[in-house]
Amino acid sequence: MKMCGRGITTTLAILSFFFSPAYAYDLNPLQDICVAINDSKASVLVNGKVCKDPKLANADDFFASGLNVSGNAVPQFGFAVNIVDVNNMPGLNTLGISIVRADLEPQGLVPLHTHPRASELITILEGTIYAGFLAPDAANVFKSRLFSKIMNPGDVFVIPQGLIHFQYNVGHKNATLLASFNSQNPGVVMIPSSIFASDPPILDDVLAKDFQLDKKVIKELRKKFS
Repeated sequence: MKMCGRGITTTLAILSFFFSPAYAYDLNPLQDICVAINDSKASVLVNGKVCKDPKLANADDFFASGLNVSGNAVPQFGFAVNIVDVNNMPGLNTLGISIVRADLEPQGLVPLHTHPRASELITILEGTIYAGFLAPDAANVFKSRLFSKIMNPGDVFVIPQGLIHFQYNVGHKNATLLASFNSQNPGVVMIPSSIFASDPPILDDVLAKDFQLDKKVIKELRKKFS
């Protein structure tokens, strides 16, 4: 018996739904609340934080304040961050969300970095930000494509999970942005520091060949990031 075109389409749609890979980053919660608690004696290991007894939860577990002000400063790059994640709002545990405020001085830079566990959605509140991310070039693994925009208040830009990206204040006044993540703990890997300030250090021979630089230059870069 021949299957009509509509039947084939429906079947393929159903199969693609059940057999397509899952793209959720934090696991979906199996309970209404799972307030994080630091319990070094817990015998159950989970991918995240251990839950405390829901009967002991209170409104403060789901509350944080202070996002209206600048956070911890990184003077050498001219930016500061104020983070709200599962580590300071335990009610975020298992919910798969977090938020960061970043303030950049003129010519302030959030250097090349990645978030291994989350995509990032940035919204400009003040100032002018040049933001971009690098995507691998499918035709040549030694090249990448740059996706970038110069953004003003109200503009929104999304950065896919795990891709190297940056934010740079190209304006003449301070800039502020909010970054939302689809993870309670997105993580961050600062590319330059990770490479040149690792402990123990990567062999000079490796870095010199990798970056096609003289070893003297590698040593100078180590000093800058140490």
